[in-house]
Amino acid sequence: MAAENHKVHVRKGDTVMVITGKDAGKKGKVLQVLPKANRVVVEQVNIVKRHTKPTKALPQGGIVEKEAPINSSNVMLYCTECNSVTRRSMKITEQGKFRVCKKCGHSFVDSTKK
Repeated sequence: MAAENHKVHVRKGDTVMVITGKDAGKKGKVLQVLPKANRVVVEQVNIVKRHTKPTKALPQGGIVEKEAPINSSNVMLYCTECNSVTRRSMKITEQGKFRVCKKCGHSFVDSTKK
């Protein structure tokens, strides 16, 4: 099976809520987006234990807890203005295109956009 690029509906830095799975109901910030695998890494969600060997950076070694990727279909964009999960809509103005909340119209700040 060839790796395909999927369009992921969230971006790095967005606040999302997990809607299904063992972490359902948890909110967090998107740390990383993996479009080829259609997955996202959300802070404090899907925590796994990784057994590491001693290195110079971690001379003691041991068990490290870290976030693992989850499928992007298991998260929804969370609007902090209306405090609920929502879909995004695009609004076109003179300044450009912006992502806005479908429920309240609040604009999501694009920290990755320059």
